[in-house]
Amino acid sequence: MSKFRIAGVIPARLASTRLSRKVLRPLAGRPMVEWVWRAAVASGLMDPVLVATDADEVAAVCRERGIPVVMTSPECASGSDRVCQVARQVDADIYVNIQGDEPTLTPEFFPPLLALFDRPEVEVATLAVRCAAEERDNPNAVKVVTAPDGRALYFSRATIPYDRDRTGFTGYRKHLGLYAYRKAALERFAALPPSPLERLERLEQLRLLENGIPLYVAEAPRDPIGVDTEEDLVRAEARLRTLLGG
Repeated sequence: MSKFRIAGVIPARLASTRLSRKVLRPLAGRPMVEWVWRAAVASGLMDPVLVATDADEVAAVCRERGIPVVMTSPECASGSDRVCQVARQVDADIYVNIQGDEPTLTPEFFPPLLALFDRPEVEVATLAVRCAAEERDNPNAVKVVTAPDGRALYFSRATIPYDRDRTGFTGYRKHLGLYAYRKAALERFAALPPSPLERLERLEQLRLLENGIPLYVAEAPRDPIGVDTEEDLVRAEARLRTLLGG
């Protein structure tokens, strides 16, 4: 990947609807966003790795801890919009949109994602893992189906593909919200209006598919813990302490 300049961007909103102020919530002695930043930096694949926020408090906490910050507009509708604002200030070939609420990410998540760009046809890349049986019918666990070459065919909150003949199919895949874009694809995506399927499923990646922008999927090493509730915080802290050997 040395032929590309790759910037890692962690969008970090303070006003979260389900768990207030979650990016600054402490976990094993550090704010959540710092765990995400440390994992990205430790991969050694991105320079710079920075936080994009519209909150002065988030910026202040990051600066105290030596984390680079770019201020973005409070009008940004999504994390991708924040990444696009950063792209206007920080030059790179590829931009990685890293979820600020997944503190159990580790450096191993980034090589499979970025290795996809060795293929010239790849404009946008993301990750998936095998979907656990207990999550197959959960609309918050987004499922993805792909072509044999890894190109995403569809994402849905529904259980896809549908096992019509009840064959016992177990190959469901869960999408992880980690994206990487070539600069031109990111700019094109951000300039497009929300698409009909995107609005219906509330999944912004469908905007890419509806507008003919291919999205390729690599296999992640494991399923990280996304934090949306107090219970998620407890689980994430337990995993972090395990990773730390404590």
